[in-house]
Amino acid sequence: MEIPQALVSALKNARRVAVLTGAGISAESGIPTFREAQTGLWARYDPAELATPQAFRRNPRLVWEWYQWRRELIAQAEPNPGHLALARMEQHIPDFTLITQNVDGLHRRAGSQNIIELHGNITRTKCSQEHILIDTWEETGEVPPRCPRCRAFLRPDVVWFHESLPADALQEAFEAAKKAQVFLSIGTSAVVQPAASLPLTARQSGAVTVEINPAPTLITESMSFVLTGPAGAVLPELCRQVWGA
Repeated sequence: MEIPQALVSALKNARRVAVLTGAGISAESGIPTFREAQTGLWARYDPAELATPQAFRRNPRLVWEWYQWRRELIAQAEPNPGHLALARMEQHIPDFTLITQNVDGLHRRAGSQNIIELHGNITRTKCSQEHILIDTWEETGEVPPRCPRCRAFLRPDVVWFHESLPADALQEAFEAAKKAQVFLSIGTSAVVQPAASLPLTARQSGAVTVEINPAPTLITESMSFVLTGPAGAVLPELCRQVWGA
């Protein structure tokens, strides 16, 4: 793949880099996207109707079991070369921030450290009432299990439809975008707000902006560089050309 020399130089000299990743990078690990996950027993359900506070209040067992099924899918997946390349990139950049819309935890498993999880993490569990993380609870056979502190139902630590993104994480993400010298948008459709505004915020703040995606998106024409292809192929080659084998 031909990587523009101007981009190679920009990354080689950058001290502040921010990256936004979306479902595309995880799809390369075999994790189906949100809507593609509706197979088998779950094919008759609309995921948008399961991933809401209203659905959880209406049928908490159904929602918990759906997320448990998704957790099992994710547990079978492994970080791909795209995830691993981003972890390697972080080792070369003094101020590196990885912002992800994904909830699968694959970036951390790949070795990335400074991660902002805008939509939470499906592998974590929190209290539906107090919204604090819960690591262990008594297994009574009740589904969902109960919070050991207040006895409310437990739920996955993800952001559902009709819920706000965590304010601290969102602010940190926009601050990283504003100060970045290079900003990469990877495997995201650039449709879901407010995350879709991050690459444009970086561009307006003077950053070199890069889109890595198999197909054009709404922000393609606004980017400094566009590398067409899957992250698992493009990112390792980008790292090789910037920092060597």
